[in-house]
Amino acid sequence: MSSTDVAAHEIRTSLFRLVRRLRQERPEGELSYSQFNVLGWLEREGAMTNADLAAAERVTPQTMMRATTDLVASGFISRADNPADRRQVLLEITPTGATLVREDRRRRDTFLAKAMDATLTPTEQELLHLAARLMDQLSEVVE
Repeated sequence: MSSTDVAAHEIRTSLFRLVRRLRQERPEGELSYSQFNVLGWLEREGAMTNADLAAAERVTPQTMMRATTDLVASGFISRADNPADRRQVLLEITPTGATLVREDRRRRDTFLAKAMDATLTPTEQELLHLAARLMDQLSEVVE
């Protein structure tokens, strides 16, 4: 195994552990991970079709329809006709959904900031900040 292979393995496993830990900061009984992802897409990108959301999440349109139907029923997203194509329905985050997303991000960011302050030196925190920017670059690689 090359040193790059070892580093790739360590980064991947560390990211999974951190994501798992951050998920624990969500209260029991709240939305599923995939439902939060849908809200995140709509909050960042604005109104989208079910097909666009399915493609973004790499799931089938039928799977996405189940998630979005529940979110509509809960009042976190709404449906509207697409003015550019009346055959399509646009899904849009509601103010209630946007508040939920902001509170979720704030809760997880607060946990992470406290954990960083409690366990990492200022130099380590700066290195982690740099690593975050580098991981963003890696996430944009298209093959």
